Amino acid sequence: MTREEIGQAIIKIVSEVNPDEDWTALTPEESLRGKLESMDFLDVIMELRKQYGVEVPEKDYGQLATLKSSIDYLEPKLADK
Repeated sequence: MTREEIGQAIIKIVSEVNPDEDWTALTPEESLRGKLESMDFLDVIMELRKQYGVEVPEKDYGQLATLKSSIDYLEPKLADK
């Protein structure tokens, strides 16, 4: 997957988890965790595993703080997808 595809996948997942928020205007440096409740954030982690087979250990949750950092973290894991 390309960086753009990963970004689109993340936005799609967070939009499904929290449809009340306008995720289309999310900037790369804006906090995802600030816009998601704890359970919603965990739902995003579960969807990444379910849809893409990506395991995100709890110690790495901080690396998914923003859209950009999430893409940076997921890019090597999704390179062959």
